[in-house]
Amino acid sequence: MLGKWSLLFSHMCSSSSSLLLLWTLVGLDVVEVSGSQPGIPLSVVKLWASAFGGEIKSISAKYSGSQLLQKDLWAITAPRPGTNSSSEPGSPVKGRINPKNAACLAAWEESGGIRGSPRKHGESFQTAYRKRLLGPNLGPPCTEKYKEPEKSVRVEEIDGVKLVKNLALKLEEVFWKKAEATRRLVEAAEEAHHQHEDNPDLQYEYFNAVLINEVDEEGNNVELGGEFLLEPNDHFNNLSVNLSLSVVQVPTNMYNKDPDIVNGVYWSEALNKVFVDNFERDPTLIWQYFGSAKGFFRQYPGVKWHPDEHGVIGFDCRNRKWYIQAATSPKDVVILIDVSGSMKGLRLTIARQTVSSILDTLGDDDFFNVIAYNQEIHYVEPCLNGTLVRADRTNKDHFREHLKKLFAKGIGLLGVALAEAFTILNEFNQTGRGSLCSQAIMLVTDGATEMYDDVFEKYNWPERKVRIFPYLIGRESAFADNLKWMACANKGYFSQISTLADVQENVMRYLHVMSRPKVIDHEHDTVWTEAYVDSALSQAHKLKDKSGTSLMTTVAMPVFSTKNETKNQGILLGVAGTDIPLQELMKLIPKHMLGIHGYAFAITNNGYILMHPDLRPLYQDGKKRRKPNYSSVDLSEVEWEDKDDILRNAMVKRRTGTFSMEVKKTVDGGRRVLKMHNDYFYTDIKGTPFSVGVALSRGHGKYFFRGNVSVEAGLRDLEQPDVALADEWTYCNTEEQHEHRHLTQIQAIKMFMTGRKTHLKCDRELIQEVLFDAVVTAPLDAYWTGLALNKSENSDKGVEIAFLGTRTGLSRTNLFVPADQLSNQDFLTAEEKEGVFNADHFPLWYKRAAEQVPGAFVYSIPFSTALENKSVVLASTAIQLLDDRKSPIVAGIQMKLEFFQRKFWTACRQCTALDGKCGISCDSADINCYLIDNNAFILVTEEPSQTGLFFGEVEGAVMNKLLQMGSFKRITLYDYQALCREFAGSSDSARSLSNPFTVFKWLLTELVIFLLEFNLYSWWNVDLSVKAQRPRGKTHMVPCDTEYPAFVSERTIKETTGNIDCEGCVRSFVIQQIPSSNLFMVVVDNKCDCSSYPPVTMDPIEIMYNESLKCDRLKYQKDRKKPESCHPFHPEENAMECGSASRLSSPLAAALLPLVASTISR
Repeated sequence: MLGKWSLLFSHMCSSSSSLLLLWTLVGLDVVEVSGSQPGIPLSVVKLWASAFGGEIKSISAKYSGSQLLQKDLWAITAPRPGTNSSSEPGSPVKGRINPKNAACLAAWEESGGIRGSPRKHGESFQTAYRKRLLGPNLGPPCTEKYKEPEKSVRVEEIDGVKLVKNLALKLEEVFWKKAEATRRLVEAAEEAHHQHEDNPDLQYEYFNAVLINEVDEEGNNVELGGEFLLEPNDHFNNLSVNLSLSVVQVPTNMYNKDPDIVNGVYWSEALNKVFVDNFERDPTLIWQYFGSAKGFFRQYPGVKWHPDEHGVIGFDCRNRKWYIQAATSPKDVVILIDVSGSMKGLRLTIARQTVSSILDTLGDDDFFNVIAYNQEIHYVEPCLNGTLVRADRTNKDHFREHLKKLFAKGIGLLGVALAEAFTILNEFNQTGRGSLCSQAIMLVTDGATEMYDDVFEKYNWPERKVRIFPYLIGRESAFADNLKWMACANKGYFSQISTLADVQENVMRYLHVMSRPKVIDHEHDTVWTEAYVDSALSQAHKLKDKSGTSLMTTVAMPVFSTKNETKNQGILLGVAGTDIPLQELMKLIPKHMLGIHGYAFAITNNGYILMHPDLRPLYQDGKKRRKPNYSSVDLSEVEWEDKDDILRNAMVKRRTGTFSMEVKKTVDGGRRVLKMHNDYFYTDIKGTPFSVGVALSRGHGKYFFRGNVSVEAGLRDLEQPDVALADEWTYCNTEEQHEHRHLTQIQAIKMFMTGRKTHLKCDRELIQEVLFDAVVTAPLDAYWTGLALNKSENSDKGVEIAFLGTRTGLSRTNLFVPADQLSNQDFLTAEEKEGVFNADHFPLWYKRAAEQVPGAFVYSIPFSTALENKSVVLASTAIQLLDDRKSPIVAGIQMKLEFFQRKFWTACRQCTALDGKCGISCDSADINCYLIDNNAFILVTEEPSQTGLFFGEVEGAVMNKLLQMGSFKRITLYDYQALCREFAGSSDSARSLSNPFTVFKWLLTELVIFLLEFNLYSWWNVDLSVKAQRPRGKTHMVPCDTEYPAFVSERTIKETTGNIDCEGCVRSFVIQQIPSSNLFMVVVDNKCDCSSYPPVTMDPIEIMYNESLKCDRLKYQKDRKKPESCHPFHPEENAMECGSASRLSSPLAAALLPLVASTISR
């Protein structure tokens, strides 16, 4: 008896200490407002919160089966006698509870078993239950014996260094295979060209990508069309393709039957066999292609191309990054543009377009600047006086905007401008910055009165390290000789540009010259692009947003002429390449080893992201938008907590190492934030310019739950109808062999584990873990079935779905209502990206549950459903291990919002008054009652339209007070991939030619001028550019940097009361945490008008940089690793191939005349 009193006293002391600590914490908040809110008794709100919390947790735990899972895991992870760590391998635990008995098992445990037969101290739940099964007339009526093979469990810490090195090897293998496929294309193309003799009269019918399967008015196939068999193929975004043949695309401004194109198409037909052979060797290949230096583009598999609404296809393979990087070496370029008085009108417009086209040919390994000159030197961007900047898309677009401000006046002093350009190139090179390879000066002018040999002799001779590329603007040829001499004397090339139609072709010519040294050296450098989306190609294929805008990288190699007679000319035939979707690379990531918040990422030698989970679509107005310059998102823009770029610079320098830092990760489209500590591990990928890293979050993220069961038991439970595997995870590689493509992942696993498909490549370790998860979670199938069959349960069908997920990507679901009656049918489907296991993230309900207090449920309304009036509430919880670590299993339910809200309002009608008359009620007009989550989003409110909104938008005064009192914290986040609205003002610039039809119309008009030698300029003049501008008063989206807030509750503060002075009227409120949840009840006095307080919003604010800071950002050069290959010049190079004035061919002119006439008549 005395022992019992001692035990009771000890328990009371312990409880008293806890109560004292709780009262101390609460008192800190109450003292400030003690007695100031008599209308909202804290005790009543506490009662409501307790009643609702107990009810909703009971429902969530019951229908999710979390308690059953909890006990099952505790049983199999309990330390063995004599061990003191759950991380040690446990002895095999024989047997498992029969799934058929799972429902009655849970009921028996909740009742405490048979009275008088308590579970012995230290006895596992399963052992006690098994005794009940075997004992006579004891326990629940579930007497079927069930035995299963042994299983053992242990918890291991993940080795990050080993993990990242293994991932690098897998990526290296994939990249090597793609590079080898490209190399085979190069060899075949060079051999085919070597065997071919050009024939200017060659007639050859080929499959034109635009014309295939087109017929004329009489139903006959059009010329260069023909019947071309196309069949849908899911490997190619469900496009209709031909796997036996390729097609040829010719740019809109080029003649389909030009002899150069016909000859090139003819000999490149030999690539068809190699395309098919490559695809048979590696079925994971997607698009293979050859981009010709003549302009045509051969693509495999064959696919139909579609012009836009203006009849134009804005695709020219020669200005794609993969082509430019493969064709030339890195280069430093200074562009000189003449703005003297003679350049007024159309000439200046053509000059602007020429400069813009030159910028298109520069890549991320190049550096440049643009200088305008007349009698003075004018840096187009004054901030960048005397330096060069990297040619990323952001910088190039910045310069294009400044080109609009140029106007012509005065006289042109070319000699001064040339001297300035040579000085910049020399000084920049000496500092060790820039490309440290090729150098060039692009001269855009309408004439030169002398040769300026004194300038060249001073700065460039005899080495001639800087090439000169003059572009003569206009039809006059008076100064052509001087400009051509400059080109020939400085290893450059001269071009004359008379109309806008001439710009593209003539600008491209310099690439052939820059490629000569590489061609003569016969160096087939392999180049890799950063992540990008080719929107023009997607449009031509008529791909939709869901499938067509996937990010990719390209491996490319140059193709050379190997004929002896042209060796010193260094003739570039084109570039061969193949695309690699980043989705394929992401499938190699061992997501199950990275943990809930872990991820893998890769960057280029310039620090730009190749893949990263935060290289993301942007959510605006409920729609996804992609930033146009995704190819130049720097690692520092997503890992922005690394202020000193320690991680970025180490990876750029291709080092192997580790790094750690505190981070803030956003989820749910940026609306919620999680704070954690990440450890980073990184290394380089051999044979590529890439480095790869993995991030592991400390705590549960660095531990792996490893179990072992028999194959027979695992496959049996894996094949149950309620089981699904992560759609974008790779358990077995079914893409490598055509015969495996029809297999689901579960089918492939079964064939692999039973030895029926020994040549299938599978991740045996991952499969073993997913089989273990299938066995451990199998009892829930019967448990959920039992609940569904019990007619007294869930009579109002408030609970719709039960689900669980594991770290291996396995999920189980059970419907408590027919599928067609679900409030939200998108949940756990591909339509709800945040809610499923994806290639780069775990489900949102999984991640959020893992960050909550053990035993608590996380409740939320998916934002996508809140906007569509089909709201539901998700509840999920992480299953806890014996040592307080969370297991890799999360269970939850989906319930109707109306059901959830009804439970809340029912709880709010309870009171402690003996007479049943409560002092306050949520039904009263004097108070407003809300239920919000830990990020302050509203789940329940009297006004349905406020559901899902941020609390601060509805109750700005209360939210401000909660922030002041510390109940909620504001966390500032940054988005360096944002899009902001910008007013489209008027501008007279080449950029204003954004309408493709206007460009085409202008192009054709200028062609008529040229062909007919008739001066239409005074009638149809440069004012046309004004017509092409965006409509006045409209806005458009532009890249920008933004700062935005996120809010999170303070876990240690369970309840708070406060007063708000609203212009002399005191408004009181109470906030009370709902037990075992992430929810808070907020009761607000409604007697005062606090509308003078502004709302608290989550709207992003654009970061405005002043001119000085803008300049510093432009000048700042982050660390980069220069490409190892460099071919600036070659002694055998034929420098006398240095250009001539160009004219469009007469066949093309004749073909375009009818189109010109119809265009002008519009």
